[in-house]
Amino acid sequence: RSSRAKIVGKDTGPEGYFPIHIKGPVQRGFGRGGKDLGCPTANLPDESITPLSTVAKPGVYFGYAQVIPPADASSSWRKEDRQVLPMAMSMGWNPYYKNEKLTCEIHIMHDFPTDFYGYEMRAVVLGYIRPELDYVSKELLIADIETDKQVAIHSLDRPAW
Repeated sequence: RSSRAKIVGKDTGPEGYFPIHIKGPVQRGFGRGGKDLGCPTANLPDESITPLSTVAKPGVYFGYAQVIPPADASSSWRKEDRQVLPMAMSMGWNPYYKNEKLTCEIHIMHDFPTDFYGYEMRAVVLGYIRPELDYVSKELLIADIETDKQVAIHSLDRPAW
C-alpha cells in the first residue's frame, strides 16, 4: 500500500458534510489500541457518535480533538495537554477484530501524562482518509495505522485546515 496519498482533502478545506462535531465522556474500550497496536485511543459512547455515523460511512477520519479535564484533575496535566490537537480516528466495526458493534476510537497525536477515562472529549471531524479494511496480519494493520496518522498530520498542515 505504498501508493497511498500522503494528503487527503482539498487545499480549500473541509467539504460536503464536514465538519462534524462529536463529544462525550471518554470510556474504556477493548484495551487493544495502546497494548496491541501501539496506538492508544479514546473511545466515545455510542450516542456520542450519532452525528457522524448518520452521515458518514465506516472508515478512518481525521480532524482535531481536545480533552477537557475536570477541575480536580491531576496536577500532572500540563497546558499543552489541554490544547486542541490533531487526531486520526476509526469509526466502524474493525473487521480484523470482528467487532459486533459500531465503535468510534480516536487517537490524539499527543503524549498525555495520564489516562483520562471519564474526562470530556470534544472532536471535530474534518475529512475522510480511507475505508475500514480487514487485514491478514496485525503487522499490516499497524503499518496502515501509522500511515493514517501521517496522512492526518500532513492533511491538517494546510492553512484552510
